[in-house]
Amino acid sequence: MAVGIFDSGLGGLTVLEAVQKRLPEVPFVYMADSAHAPYGVRDADDIYDLTTASVARLFEAGCDLAILACNTASAAALRRMQESWVPPNKRVLGVFVPLIEALTERQWGDNSPPREVAVKHVALFATPATVRARAFQRELAFRAIGVDVEAQACGGVVDAIEEGDMILAEALVRSHVDALLRKMPEPDAAVLGCTHYPLMAEVFQDALGAGVNVFSQANLVAESLADYLERRPEMIGEGTQGAFLTTGDPKRVSSRATQFMKKSITFESA
Repeated sequence: MAVGIFDSGLGGLTVLEAVQKRLPEVPFVYMADSAHAPYGVRDADDIYDLTTASVARLFEAGCDLAILACNTASAAALRRMQESWVPPNKRVLGVFVPLIEALTERQWGDNSPPREVAVKHVALFATPATVRARAFQRELAFRAIGVDVEAQACGGVVDAIEEGDMILAEALVRSHVDALLRKMPEPDAAVLGCTHYPLMAEVFQDALGAGVNVFSQANLVAESLADYLERRPEMIGEGTQGAFLTTGDPKRVSSRATQFMKKSITFESA
């Protein structure tokens, strides 16, 4: 009864931690494509090929449901995967929809026409590939009208976090926030559109100011997954044990993950 969690690197561990707390009875298999991270600078076809390979490995591990805890993969590959690749008895879900549902205060499955919502000016911080894909704006348009989105491609932040250089990561975040505020001086809300970014949430909040509501994904995805599995319990696969898999060097990735999450995590080769 395992559920798969995929990320290009370690950022998805923030989602894994949240879903484990929300669903302690469910084993999770975490797959990190560390050998090819980061995805944010790759083109859409490359991201699609890498993502499908990793999700296929999760299916092999006994998972019938895989969560793309990677905004870049969700933005650049998910729709194509769902339309032409995912087997009929499997499901692959992304991380954008729970975030947008919270932002627009809509319930899961609310398919009513888009309407005006409280927020009018949204700052989106994401990887270059996520920004290029415009998937966030597309999903938002299904649910809300009259919302201005200003996207900032945060080059270098994921690399710095993966390398454990939090001083550089903080400097880059502040630089990217400054760049966005020059384009949108008074955002109502900010979306951290990468699962690495919650580790820098306090820095984003400080740089943006206390008046900006900063939306992070991990807890929102956890609640959405719990709701989904309550309605679709058959999507909990046949696997019975959790695991941490990586395409990279397991020893190095384990060391980074332990530093990243401040608890011992041991990866094995995928």
